[in-house]
Amino acid sequence: MGTSPLMAMGIKAMAANYAALQTTSHNIANANVAGYSRQQVQLATAQGQFSGAGFFGRGVDVVAVTRSHDAFLTGEAAGARALAGMDASRLEQLQRLEGIFRPGESGLGHATDAFLNSLADLASRPTDGAVRQVVLARAGDLADRYGQAGSALDEVQAGVSSGLQATVAQVNTLARSIAETNQRIAALRGLGQPANDLLDQREQLISELSQHVKTSRIEADDGSLAIFIGGGQSLVLGAEAVRLTVVADAADPSRSALAIEAGGPPRPLAQDALGGGSIAGLLRFQNQDLVDARTLVGRLAAAVGGAINEQQRRGVTLQPPLGQVAGGDLFALGPARALPHAGNARDGSGNPIGSVALTLTDSSALQASEYELREDPALPGSWQLTRLRDGQVQTVASGDVVDGMRIDFGAPAPQPGDRFLLQPVTRAANGMATLLGDPDELAAASPLVASTGPANTGSVGVASLAMTAAPLPLPDASVRITFTDDSGGYTWEVLDAGNATLSSGSGNWQPGQPIPAPPLDLNGFSLQLSGVPRTGDLLTVAPTPAAAMAGNNGNALALLGLRDAAVVGGRSASDAWSQALAEVGVRVQSGRSSAEISQAVASQAELSRSAVSGVNLDEEAARLIQFQQSYQAAAKVLQVAQSLFDTLLEAAGGG
Repeated sequence: MGTSPLMAMGIKAMAANYAALQTTSHNIANANVAGYSRQQVQLATAQGQFSGAGFFGRGVDVVAVTRSHDAFLTGEAAGARALAGMDASRLEQLQRLEGIFRPGESGLGHATDAFLNSLADLASRPTDGAVRQVVLARAGDLADRYGQAGSALDEVQAGVSSGLQATVAQVNTLARSIAETNQRIAALRGLGQPANDLLDQREQLISELSQHVKTSRIEADDGSLAIFIGGGQSLVLGAEAVRLTVVADAADPSRSALAIEAGGPPRPLAQDALGGGSIAGLLRFQNQDLVDARTLVGRLAAAVGGAINEQQRRGVTLQPPLGQVAGGDLFALGPARALPHAGNARDGSGNPIGSVALTLTDSSALQASEYELREDPALPGSWQLTRLRDGQVQTVASGDVVDGMRIDFGAPAPQPGDRFLLQPVTRAANGMATLLGDPDELAAASPLVASTGPANTGSVGVASLAMTAAPLPLPDASVRITFTDDSGGYTWEVLDAGNATLSSGSGNWQPGQPIPAPPLDLNGFSLQLSGVPRTGDLLTVAPTPAAAMAGNNGNALALLGLRDAAVVGGRSASDAWSQALAEVGVRVQSGRSSAEISQAVASQAELSRSAVSGVNLDEEAARLIQFQQSYQAAAKVLQVAQSLFDTLLEAAGGG
């Protein structure tokens, strides 16, 4: 048999252990490299040599160098990383909202309270020029605070759009790198052995990609990976990568949307289809959290400003001729908008054919929401209005009033298939400003005054007289209210300048309730009583005499009453602001909790992957000693074989 097989086995053993030592050293060198998968040499017993005495071993062969990789755990880690990326990016933006919805003296709530409280001084001293100047100053501060909040929300939107642009650029770079790595892996596939380091490099690229957008993969026969996003849209196919791009949202051009370029016009990618990643987090924040924040601030601005304006119009100013100039709007507000969808029918110039107009009719009924108006798919020619905040759907027609807004179809009317995004309050805060510059323009006086009869026997008095309609031109008529029993029954008459009865009726007064009971009114006013009337008691409401107009504070009291009135969706302005603060605070806390949980899940998934693929330095150090000893033993085998060969040569020479 000779010594050559023994020498060959020694050489093979030395080569195998050298390969194992080289691979172990490679593992140690890359222990701290992100994405590196531990490698190991696969050894196999060489096929034995047959002899008459049986099979004799021929040593060991190096079969391959493999990487420790679990596709399932790697996929789980990537999915968890995508979810963590989405929650982290959303939380970062939510925390920016906290700076806008501030409590304390720098917040909108304090500015609102300061303005409404200043009306108390106006009610006490309606002709004091200094008091009136303070009211205008507080109104200006309130408008500025709302305008600043609107501008700050615009800055947040700009930051989201900028973040999307930067992230999409990173995604495109990673996609190109994955495609290039695919090409190199496929080219080396013909060698029959996997390119372990290139596979790790590609996996690390996919891991970084997963932080921005959730991915799925399919491996091709040549070893390349096809990467898919957004519910099946291909991002990488072999050596080719498509581009993502940021486009204007089809419903609201001021917002950003994600689209994919694949040999044609960009195709939109729905936010819900992305599944995870920082891009999905930014889009979710923009399309939900930021929209809700805008509508919360906008409703407050529209409701408070609208209520003040309406009451201002019901009073009269100190401008000459005294008692003849009705109050004008104190606040300007950003307009209500109906935005046509980018896909709506258009004329030859590219302009939408159909249009919709919004008019705010009742500021107290406004909702913190946007709306979608579209043709009813089940009933062509009929239109559905969806309140996007809660998904409430109803059928509407031109002229209908919903949630304090009137919807009017233009001429020509909306076309079949058209869609509109209705924004009754979204931009209200942005355009808020004061319209009055002269303190005398404040309408503190009421055009009507109430008085009790000199022969009254009860304790009835006038607690307040509130105008329920704009007063001018001043009514020529007066109203006489006579109580017919001690239980609150009364009759009323509207009398002209000659005391002729124009109309009449009866009612029943309840303590604490106005006369008449809402929603009725008598000649544009509502009367609140104090004390208890008796049979025969008389109240008269008539135009305020010019001589008494200067010191009249009737409308100032009505303005002051708005401080505690339910002017914002059934709540006072202060309570509505507190609710907005609470909603944003809960949303931020929920976002923080989600981010912490998803990060913990991602960390655990990465630990599970690393337990299989990662390098344990203690284990590698032990393997170094093991393979060193094996190498030395193989060298000893080779040394013995050489000694035997030398002995054999000596014996042959001596013979």
